[in-house]
Amino acid sequence: MGNISYYTEKGLKELRDKLAQLKDVERPRASQAIAEARDKGDLSENAEYDAAKEAQGMLELEISKLEETLSNARIIDESKLDSSKVLVHSTVKIKNLTNSAVMEYKLVAQSEANLAQGKISVDSPIGKGLLGKKTGDVAEIVIPSGNVKFEILEISR
Repeated sequence: MGNISYYTEKGLKELRDKLAQLKDVERPRASQAIAEARDKGDLSENAEYDAAKEAQGMLELEISKLEETLSNARIIDESKLDSSKVLVHSTVKIKNLTNSAVMEYKLVAQSEANLAQGKISVDSPIGKGLLGKKTGDVAEIVIPSGNVKFEILEISR
């Protein structure tokens, strides 16, 4: 059994939609590609068949992982969360005490993480280091390039 992940209703719907797309559109497409490659003759020397089978295997693995994620997913009611400390779905404004850079991140489940959108995983080193902290606290976080200290400037939902 995997770890429980918390999602907003929108985030959970996006996961379910992606799973439906994979099962209802991509899976039949993969089966069709295998059938077309099989019709081209000798399977022992058919690279197209091998590629189609490998693509199908990768698709099934992705479907399996997504199903596991969904089985461990829980909806979180953001209105009932304590906004005085950093939790899942908190938006946190932090200041890097080394270079004075100010950043803002929303802490989300691993599958929703997207750095370009300012969403980091609660399972990432920075996410883990920020959890439970309050405004004004300093989080010392070990990252691959060394230790970094972040001051929590603001927490919001």
